[in-house]
Amino acid sequence: MPVIKADTLKDHIGQEIGVSDWIEIDQSRIDVFADVTEDHQFIHIDPERAAKETPFGGTIAHGFLSLSMLSALAGNTTLVLDGIAMGINYGFDKVRFLQPVRAGKKIRGRFVLEDATERNPGQWMLKYAVTVEIEGEDKPALMAHWLTLQIVG
Repeated sequence: MPVIKADTLKDHIGQEIGVSDWIEIDQSRIDVFADVTEDHQFIHIDPERAAKETPFGGTIAHGFLSLSMLSALAGNTTLVLDGIAMGINYGFDKVRFLQPVRAGKKIRGRFVLEDATERNPGQWMLKYAVTVEIEGEDKPALMAHWLTLQIVG
């Protein structure tokens, strides 16, 4: 993860900050997510039925599972301010689920810094345009405008 000085943030606006490694979304991960969220719809947890009754050819990840992977995808990819005390997930301006992630596929995140604003002294709001790509697919799983807050000091 690139560590930079806060006074250079503006130089990175509009730039692709990084692309993460691929992470596999296997059936085991989908099943655990289903248990945690209590969302046991068959399209996620029943490979046989999903193959017969859906156009996906098998199970798919929950959209929120794909979205929740942003923390892992950003781990070594997004900017970190020099002297950071903590980083906080601040939410999203926009999220669009464009294509389901089929069980066994790999995803990665592509991060572009859209904006950086000092809200209070030492508190920086960073806005990323994030695209979650699916290995071997033309259409991404999702696109989002993700807000993070970094506290320096």
